[in-house]
Amino acid sequence: MAENADLLALLAEMKKSMEKGQEEMRKGQAEMKDRMEKGQVEMKDRMEKGQEEMRKGREEMKNQIQSHVESKVGEIKDHVNSCIEKIEEDVQSVKREIGEVKGEVERKIEEVKDKVQGKIEEVEEKVQGKIEEVEDKVQGKIEEVKEKVQVKIGDLEKRLSELEDRPINFPSNPDLMYSRPTIKSLTFDGQTSWTVFKTQFDVVSSANGWNNRVKASQLVASLRGSAAEVLQGIPSDKLTNLTIIENVLEARFGDSHLTQFYRTELKTRRQKPGESLQALAADVKRLMSLAYAECPMDVQESLAVQFFVDAIRDEDTQLRTRLMDFTDLKSALAYSMKCETSKIASKVSMHARTIRIEDNAGKRKDEKFESLLGALEKFLEILAVGKKSAPRRNPNVTCWRCYKRGHVQLECPSDSAPRRNPNVTCWICYKKGHVQRECPSDNASRRNPNATCWKCNKKGHLQNECQQITSINHHKETRHGSDKALSRRSFVESYEHD
Repeated sequence: MAENADLLALLAEMKKSMEKGQEEMRKGQAEMKDRMEKGQVEMKDRMEKGQEEMRKGREEMKNQIQSHVESKVGEIKDHVNSCIEKIEEDVQSVKREIGEVKGEVERKIEEVKDKVQGKIEEVEEKVQGKIEEVEDKVQGKIEEVKEKVQVKIGDLEKRLSELEDRPINFPSNPDLMYSRPTIKSLTFDGQTSWTVFKTQFDVVSSANGWNNRVKASQLVASLRGSAAEVLQGIPSDKLTNLTIIENVLEARFGDSHLTQFYRTELKTRRQKPGESLQALAADVKRLMSLAYAECPMDVQESLAVQFFVDAIRDEDTQLRTRLMDFTDLKSALAYSMKCETSKIASKVSMHARTIRIEDNAGKRKDEKFESLLGALEKFLEILAVGKKSAPRRNPNVTCWRCYKRGHVQLECPSDSAPRRNPNVTCWICYKKGHVQRECPSDNASRRNPNATCWKCNKKGHLQNECQQITSINHHKETRHGSDKALSRRSFVESYEHD
């Protein structure tokens, strides 16, 4: 029990101490709370003061920035205004320069227009003159043809009147009755077109009034060369049958089996270089008559226009003629010739413009050429200076004076030394290395008055210098026509010259 009482007492003391601790804690918390409230109030006051100071600083900074920005904006405005004024001045100067250039260009254009107009007028005058010349020639040819036709018609009328007045004394057999031919019969050798010949033959036979029997006889008589050889395949009793003869000739020389060939040639026909449009149209018309002879004339004209336009060489003329959609060849030819004439006139104007451009290009080329020429002259001067300062020498070159390698004759250090060929032979001592006039033995003999000649036994010279022997030998050789002395002299002189 005592122990329990102690425990209870101890618990009571502990409880009291705990209550005291709790009371102290409450007091500490209250004090802490008061301090915190005071600190918060102080912190709040400080924060408000700091915020107020910050607002004042921001206002001051804002004012400073605004004043700085305004000053900078003013400076920028002044700079921009000055730049704008300069730009306006530059624009005005550019406008003035553009006006000057425009005036110069307009003046040049007027000059070119005047030149082109003059060229066009000259071309028109030349073309008009050529047209008038052609018209005069054509008119003269027409007059000549008219006169010839009138003469032929007069002759035909005269012959017809003579035939009408002449009595007929022939038998009344209708097969043998035929009028006298008034037009000369043609000949066919197989080299020309059978279709053309047959057409001409039909016209002549119709004008002469031949019947079929006479036509057969005249046709047989008109055959020549390879065409006459066809008659060998016809029986003699059929030579008066016009149909058989024409069929045989048609099979041999006709164009009916060449229709496809002519059509292909017509499709592939193109204008040749230098070929005129008139010649092209005539050839197209000829091929049309051979390739589409069975077609009506309007169809032939339409096809001829199409093939003619396809054959035109110039693309511009071809396109413009095709767009006109002509139905006859004559109109297409006339229009294409107009296009060609206008193109020639435009080429003249383009040529004038090209000349002006080439003049400017020529000036620029001349300037470039002058600059290149100056650079080349400077380069040559540098090379000349380099050659003077350091001459180029070939180590293998040989001097023709001292016969040593490494330099040429003009740069020979032994320039004063005599030119000696090491292989030359002296005609006095017969030794190599010197010539006669440089012979040391010769000089010694001349210096020695006691030298004796072995030929004439006289002193003062040697045997090879003896004048008596030399004159005698020379006299003998020249007297007998020998050329040894001359050849020897030339040989020695040549060596002495070397």
